[in-house]
Amino acid sequence: MSDRAVLHVKGRVLVGPDDVRDELWVVDGRTTYERPSGARDIRTVAGWAVPGLVDAHCHVGLDTRGPVDEATSEKQALADRDAGTLLLRDAGSPSDTRWIDDRDDLPKIIRAGRHIARTRRYIRNFAHEVEPGDLVALVAQEARRGDGWVKLVGDWIDREAGDLTACWPRGDVEAAIAEAHRLGARVTAHCFAEVALRDLVEAGIDCVEHATGLTGDLIPLFAERGVAIVPTLVNIATFPDLAAGAETKFPRWSAHMRRLHERRYDTVRDAYDAGIPVFVGTDAGGSLAHGLVADEVAELVKAGIPPLEAVSATAWSARAWLGRPGLEEGAPADLVVLDGDPRVDVRVLAAPRRIVLNGRVVG
Repeated sequence: MSDRAVLHVKGRVLVGPDDVRDELWVVDGRTTYERPSGARDIRTVAGWAVPGLVDAHCHVGLDTRGPVDEATSEKQALADRDAGTLLLRDAGSPSDTRWIDDRDDLPKIIRAGRHIARTRRYIRNFAHEVEPGDLVALVAQEARRGDGWVKLVGDWIDREAGDLTACWPRGDVEAAIAEAHRLGARVTAHCFAEVALRDLVEAGIDCVEHATGLTGDLIPLFAERGVAIVPTLVNIATFPDLAAGAETKFPRWSAHMRRLHERRYDTVRDAYDAGIPVFVGTDAGGSLAHGLVADEVAELVKAGIPPLEAVSATAWSARAWLGRPGLEEGAPADLVVLDGDPRVDVRVLAAPRRIVLNGRVVG
């Protein structure tokens, strides 16, 4: 071991919300709490250390027009990394980003394959677009291509109705989710409105993205079934502009989007108070920039979630939910060193002192 460089992180290491150590060591890219013997080349970093942050809803390989090239995907991944976000759940992308797995300087990605949407009921060039009869087969395809997740588009604007409506009949949703579960994948769905939520939850869905349509009668159902939500409040902030742009053509939709926006904080707080698991996601990669996790954590706090729980939603509980380790003994050394305790002041997440990925200081 004497010839190997060792990183020594000292100060406060938040292994868990209430598990605080004075130091950790990084040897051969792995975390250890045993001081290595015989190490000569030791680099010390001081501060408050937390596991690499999680963005549980982003899109690497996607922009407003659809798939992007590898150079653009790399810039997106680097923007996340440089913000301390070292684990991404890619909630739908038309690009093949498997090459990122071979780069130890880029965040780790858990993929949901490509979005699955109803024909002409989603953003052009983003999704597989199919009719209900083909849903099960396409879910099976994306379950095999992804990393344990499948992403459905649960609702979208119906031009004939002039408002958000559900995309899938109940029976087709049930069959599709059952098929994903049979193949070992979890299912999540984009949902802005109220209308599709009960069918999706009763059909066995595992997570709902945005979930702005949660109402008092649905919240107990989500809590009982343990269905998680990823509110993406930094994205919901765009609803007023979207509504203004469609006011003339779709006035009902615009009014609906404004109502969902107005009650967004109450919706998230009521969900949290009811025991619904809430996780941090930004929806980066469509129209939003990458690297916004600190902003999303601040939004959760503004909604009324305690700072410790908001940090956990991008750190300890988020990693456990996704089945990835944090700062346990022997885990890959993916961590962020901060200037203060994020459990007290989440604003420190916005300016990491050091970023360590796979045991290397990358920022």
